[in-house]
Amino acid sequence: MNESIRLAEPADIDAVTALLSASYSGLLAAHYDGDTLSRALPNLIAANPSLLASGTYYVVEGESGRLVGCGGWTAAEPGSGRIIEGEAHIRHVSTHPEWVRRGIGTRILARCFTDTQSLRMHTLHCLATLNAERFYQAAGFATVRPVDVPMGPSLFFPGILMRREFG
Repeated sequence: MNESIRLAEPADIDAVTALLSASYSGLLAAHYDGDTLSRALPNLIAANPSLLASGTYYVVEGESGRLVGCGGWTAAEPGSGRIIEGEAHIRHVSTHPEWVRRGIGTRILARCFTDTQSLRMHTLHCLATLNAERFYQAAGFATVRPVDVPMGPSLFFPGILMRREFG
């Protein structure tokens, strides 16, 4: 593998947005109806500046310098900002459609696992898209329950709440 993983920076905002757009537009289409997906995409593809500056969000660059993957974690729960000691939340893991099944997402999760365990986190939570449930299960996450993530007036995006415990 010649791809390199590094901490994201605020200057990566356009490249991460382009990556999320390519990934979510292409990979989610088989699992979500067109209306739901078209209404949710503006929320899903916008790179979060606070994540990019968090020091816990990563990008994977191909040899050309183009971003082929991204993802990370936060101690704060998405949406509420609530922090529970020993718990963390996997955030916006995504791979460019041309790079799926090459270990990019797995490398990002491995980095998240190493980082969170070094900080004595014992539980990781994740809000997975419907198509990502099997990926997270393969990484040791258990399915907790289906969830509808609010994304605006009368728009709820179906997802899967997942959890991984570390021993």
